Formats: sequence, structure tokens, C-alpha cells
Amino acid sequence: MSTDPEIRRRRLEPAARRAEILAAARRLFGAGTYASVSTSDIAKAAGVARPLINHYFGGKRELYLEVVRQMMIVPAPVIENLPDTTAEERLEISVRHWIEVVERNEQAWLTAIGQEAVGRDPDIERIMLEGDEIAADRVLAAALMSDITEGREELRAMIRSYGGMLRAASREWLIRGTLDREELRIFLTDSILHLLRVTYPAVLATRSAGHKPPASSPSSV
Repeated sequence: MSTDPEIRRRRLEPAARRAEILAAARRLFGAGTYASVSTSDIAKAAGVARPLINHYFGGKRELYLEVVRQMMIVPAPVIENLPDTTAEERLEISVRHWIEVVERNEQAWLTAIGQEAVGRDPDIERIMLEGDEIAADRVLAAALMSDITEGREELRAMIRSYGGMLRAASREWLIRGTLDREELRIFLTDSILHLLRVTYPAVLATRSAGHKPPASSPSSV
């Protein structure tokens, strides 16, 4: 039986082959720019024929958008496989996973975040918004709060805002070097725990009070 690597590669299942193409695209887009990377480059790096990129993704732009989506969304299996432990430990594990993914794909992640900062591509913006919505659901799942109903939309809004802070804090780590890896982990973990334990209950209390402002005279500061 032949052991030629190209033969073995052709026998990959479609999901595995698609994953290899994505991994190659992630490396190349991270090392270069969208304009500097061609579908031929990606095909060569992945060890596949160029038409397979169109087959699996539709073209270079669609493949690039899928790379951005991967960088913005924590995969569902990560949350599904969290241990049956406290919400605090589950959230800390989730934050650790996020940091590991960003560290492992630093250049591709920074490229995706750079596109977010530009803010001119509606498809990139859509992916960011989609990522924030999915992230809100997965934070709730990690915190064992998926079934929560009271103030749910307000809570989701706060978690989506936390997602923007998470990206900004990660830039501080990778670009400015103002936070190291462990400081980032503590900051992100404590921030989401504070949001869930303190900020969210305070918002609920405000709603229960009917948004009544404290009594004060017109001249009070």
C-alpha cells in the first residue's frame, strides 16, 4: 500500500480537510495581509488543489471571513466540555482557553482585530456582532446561568460589552505589553465574575425600584 503523504491527504474526511485549509489560511493571513495572500498560497500551504478552496469556502474572501469568525468565537465544545464544578472555576477555565487561543494564533487574531478597528467592512462588522451574541450565550452557559430570565437582555448587553473590553485588554497584552499573561487572566476573570455577582444584581435592584432616583434637593451634587 502506498504511503505517499499526498495520497493520505486526499483520503482525509471533508471536515478534516476543511480544517487543514483553515489552519493554513490562518497562518498565512496572520503572517501577511489579505491582499498579499493568494488562494494558490493557501492551497500550497494546505497541500490541496486550489479548486478545493472554492469547493469548501466559495473563494478567498469567504475563507478570510471564516478565519476572522474562528478568531472571534470560542468553539461550542470548549463550553460543553467544561467540568461539572463551580461557575467561578468554569469561567476561569474559559478565560484561560481564550488566552491560549489568542496566544497560539497571535498574528491572525491581531489581523482580525485590526479589521475591527478599521470598521469599514460590513461583513467583518457582522461577524463581530455575531461573535458577541454567541459569546454572551457561552458565558451564560459557562456560568451555569443559561436558564436565567429576569433581566436577561440587560445581562446579555453587559456581557457583549465585556467582550469589547476583553479584546481591548488582549491588545494591551500583545501590542503594548502593559499587561502580562497572568495579569490579563486575573483581570478578565475577576471582571466577568464582578459583572455577574455585583453589577448584574445591582441592575436588577434598580429595575425593581422602578428606576427611582434618590431623593435630593435641586442644588444637590
